[in-house]
Amino acid sequence: DFPFTMRVVSQILESNGSSSMASVAGASLALMDAGVPIKAPVAGIAMGLVKEGDDFLILTDILGDEDAMGDMDFKVAGTADGVTGIQMDIKITGIPQAVMRQALNQAKEARLHILGRMAAILPAPRPELSALAPQLAVVHINPEKIREVIGPGGKNIKSITADTGASIDIEDTGKISIFAPTLESLEKAKARVEYYDQHADVGANYKGKVIKIIECGVIVEILPGLEGLVHVSQLDVERVTSPADVVKMGQELEVKVLDVEPTGRVRLSRKAVINEERGVAYDPADYAKTGGGGFSRDRDRGGRGGDRDRGGRR
Repeated sequence: DFPFTMRVVSQILESNGSSSMASVAGASLALMDAGVPIKAPVAGIAMGLVKEGDDFLILTDILGDEDAMGDMDFKVAGTADGVTGIQMDIKITGIPQAVMRQALNQAKEARLHILGRMAAILPAPRPELSALAPQLAVVHINPEKIREVIGPGGKNIKSITADTGASIDIEDTGKISIFAPTLESLEKAKARVEYYDQHADVGANYKGKVIKIIECGVIVEILPGLEGLVHVSQLDVERVTSPADVVKMGQELEVKVLDVEPTGRVRLSRKAVINEERGVAYDPADYAKTGGGGFSRDRDRGGRGGDRDRGGRR
């Protein structure tokens, strides 16, 4: 689910017994702060030992001097559920079972304490990957559009990577993986790739711009390079005689995609958006094309929506 290999660097300004365990806790917080979906936070603690004969003392969170003059440096890292890693240096011939048991118990108590302090600052990974972190997006386009994304001699794909700093991998199936150094770079590269495969989703609303007014309606560009027709019958909930009475060239309109015909022609409706704003749920059947330019069924029933029966009577 997470496509990156992570490398975390911890710079310790002075050596101490638990500097490596500070790196474990710090690295865990850094990953969570960056939005890396780690399964659980990890903390660590360094345990020490002073042993004389059968007498011993377990030290928690040892100092540099206690590490140098003691008999053990036992580092234990883990989550709230269990140990994930251990490392031990000893200066005696072996560790009795009782010593190991007590060391692990004290290490667990200390680890849970540190995890609690970490949770008070950041209890879980942030929901989104940091905008400063490398980013990945997977885009699926029509395989027939791959040639346009690449361009003659790779012109288009080279332009996208040069302008955005992203790395793009294209598969024959139309799957395009975009790796980018930042979120801003990713969004730019993704938009550039999707530009070559614009398509309208039936039932979705788009904010477009009027680019042409004709006798039977207006042409609206809803996506770069993708336009559709708003028939005069779909410009308003009231009857419209001339499209120029309702809209102007360059005006922004919010429209709904009623249909995408096999030929690629897109049918749009401003009327459906207005009805939704008035609380009328969208029903595709009410806007079914009935010939002559795509009048909706409610207009065919008398032009007043659902307040007339099929004979035009109230």
